[in-house]
Amino acid sequence: VQLQASGGGLVQPGGSLRLSCAVSGLPLENHAVGWYRQAPGQEREGVACISSGDGDPFFVGSVKGRFTISRDNAKNTVYLQMSSLKPEDTAVYYCAADGLRDVGACTVIGTQWYEYWGQGTLVTVSS
Repeated sequence: VQLQASGGGLVQPGGSLRLSCAVSGLPLENHAVGWYRQAPGQEREGVACISSGDGDPFFVGSVKGRFTISRDNAKNTVYLQMSSLKPEDTAVYYCAADGLRDVGACTVIGTQWYEYWGQGTLVTVSS
């Protein structure tokens, strides 16, 4: 199983970015995918996830209303659309996939739910 995160970059406050997580070796319609981020000197924290099946999303409070998450089953890719970005959103963003199949609702409270991890993509929000 491989996960490839991409789409990071430098953006001004208030701007938008879309991150992609392309997955091989695991059908995403049957496996949840989560996004996490880690700022310098900080612990990794969950951001959002999309469940298997119906693709129900979950967002942590700090990004709710600003970020959306979606999935393209044909491309086996999950997208994190980030809007109204703030300097505090600056971090390396990682995507992760749940190794268990069809487990229902997802969460990113804790990292133990996800078995497979990508390499990360840097998002810098600065003027």
